[in-house]
Amino acid sequence: MKTLILLALVGFAAAAVHQHKLIWRQSKKMDMIRDGEYPAYLEYQRNLRTVNPNVLANLPQNVNDFGDYEYLGNITIGTPDQSFIVVLDTGSSNLWVPGPTCKANCQTKSKFTSTASSTFVKNGKSWTIQYGSGDARGILGVDTVRFGAKGEAQLAVPSTTFGIASHISSDFKSDATDGILGLAFTSLAVDGVVPPLINAINQNLLDQPLFTVWLEHRGSLNNVGGGVFTYGAVDTTNCGPVTAYQPLSSATYYQFKANGFKLGSYSNTKSVEVISDTGTSFLGGPSAVVAGLAKAAGATYDDFNQIYNIDCKANPGTLDITIGSNVYSIQPVNYIVDDGTGNCLFAAFPFDFGGFGPSWILGDPFIRQYCNIYDIGNTRIGFAPSLQK
Repeated sequence: MKTLILLALVGFAAAAVHQHKLIWRQSKKMDMIRDGEYPAYLEYQRNLRTVNPNVLANLPQNVNDFGDYEYLGNITIGTPDQSFIVVLDTGSSNLWVPGPTCKANCQTKSKFTSTASSTFVKNGKSWTIQYGSGDARGILGVDTVRFGAKGEAQLAVPSTTFGIASHISSDFKSDATDGILGLAFTSLAVDGVVPPLINAINQNLLDQPLFTVWLEHRGSLNNVGGGVFTYGAVDTTNCGPVTAYQPLSSATYYQFKANGFKLGSYSNTKSVEVISDTGTSFLGGPSAVVAGLAKAAGATYDDFNQIYNIDCKANPGTLDITIGSNVYSIQPVNYIVDDGTGNCLFAAFPFDFGGFGPSWILGDPFIRQYCNIYDIGNTRIGFAPSLQK
């Protein structure tokens, strides 16, 4: 499991194609497991839901409910540039960063000062986003948002509406980020705000209305090469030929149908809705199916930590996912992960959406094996073999 941090934004030869280079770092969830803090975190989530059972009624929160914010990126907002580190998240659609009135839990965060930007336009509408284990709220503003760090080649997106937070919950306090940049569709956005990347597409700032995510296999050290986001093109350098495109069944998340999951002697051929989510380090699926796959792999369940342990040297074969007429096989190197202490985990967790929404989250194990092409313009998602180095 890994957290990936954006270090640089560089341009391809085509001016309207932009590339984010990523590196790997341990995730918040894995840190908690290693330090013995994860059971307390799970209890906190259970208590939160007991106090407020409606907390799961908002679809955007669910994919952000596992302490697994994965991709962190540099952006700037305003004129002159004000710099922020944000989560790059395909499972949500809003951009927000803290503002100067955010006091509690914002002490270490960079804050956007609207009066310091000559291009800022006041909106003033209030917003609230409720995540599975916390929340953020504030007012909306409009300004130029730039993908990439100050001083680097940037994708500048004028007239972008974003949130200026006056409050963030304690869950965000210790994160190495200032806010969140959602990369999903406008239909998923709180208050119908047009997400920055959708705004860039609407303004014809990219060669093609899509982006590609390629992930390297995890390194053994922090801050090693981790992968690339490519905006405006299919990544043909790190990805092989596209195997197939699958139409999206819902242009909210990147949601589509899968027809089966198989590992060893276990298989399940029920047709289900799934999402591709860069913000989740494991595969998440129905309890019974995940348990069947784990048993076939030789993994054992740790109820205290709610994880599956597995022998680091295990080689159960491929985990096969059928999408359309194609079978996508995930190698053990991508679904067996070291927790940092020499213990290995089967990278899947029980996930129940409560009777609505998708049945599965296809996170890093799948995306490491296959580049995902998020084709916004054609409301489809493509898969291409990852060319690991």
